[in-house]
Amino acid sequence: MSELPNCPQCLSEYTYEERERYQCPECGHEWFAPSESEADQPESTVSDAYGSPLQDGDTVTVIKDLKIKGSSLVVKVGTKVKGIRLVDGDHDIDCNIKGIGAMQLKSQFVKKVK
Repeated sequence: MSELPNCPQCLSEYTYEERERYQCPECGHEWFAPSESEADQPESTVSDAYGSPLQDGDTVTVIKDLKIKGSSLVVKVGTKVKGIRLVDGDHDIDCNIKGIGAMQLKSQFVKKVK
């Protein structure tokens, strides 16, 4: 018998597999079992506008004026952002910008500083 993972929602050990999904009888949570090919693939990497891979803690510069939604503030071209954090989602980068505060940026609008 193969070892099934615990439920990611309630951590129950009583999960079972049905077709290509795992199910939890205690909380009702369902999730897809990773296929063989997905398990072997490395995590996706986040890269800047020029294809350089980004990592947590890198320093980047903004390559385009970015208007901040719901505000009159603008992040200007050339703004240096230190100590980025990579996250999942459509905005890849969490950061703190001087004079503006906490923000999320898309990696396509930044360039890695070497």
